[in-house]
Amino acid sequence: MNREWTRLASWGLGGLFLCWLALAGCSSGPEQGPVPVRWDQQACERCGMVLSDRRYAAEIREPLAGDRSRVHFFDDFGCAVLWLADKPWRGDSRTEFWVKDWRNGHWIDARHATYITGKHTPMDYGLAAQSDPAPGGLTYRQAVARVQAVEEKGAHAIHHGEAGHLESIAPGSRGP
Repeated sequence: MNREWTRLASWGLGGLFLCWLALAGCSSGPEQGPVPVRWDQQACERCGMVLSDRRYAAEIREPLAGDRSRVHFFDDFGCAVLWLADKPWRGDSRTEFWVKDWRNGHWIDARHATYITGKHTPMDYGLAAQSDPAPGGLTYRQAVARVQAVEEKGAHAIHHGEAGHLESIAPGSRGP
């Protein structure tokens, strides 16, 4: 009987220790950085498309109360830019914006990336991010302005029956 109690007590203490480790991991400080994507399962917050192209994904970490945050997933830099535009917390210094470097798949800070035009991206905004400068590359502000211009022109073209001519909207985009 004594041996049985010792065995149960050691299992109980082991279980408590594991619970403590799990809780300690959950409260180890502010949440930061990109998180793993569940490829081919997770949907884009803006367009609802499943994230599958690992070269063009984006994440935005929304600041919440205290050190908490929520991560939103996007299949294209353009979707992330347009989704973020009307959020009241978009200018909060705790807001994080991450994009994949199209060459190696590493997460990089979207606001410090260089954007290459003319790429075939999931939603056809045509911008690929990379960590280092490139000839003809766009800054974050230029890339955001380009996405907004493409969206404005695209919405106008769709409303006026010109959707077949969207490839001429932005220089450097794929032609027919």
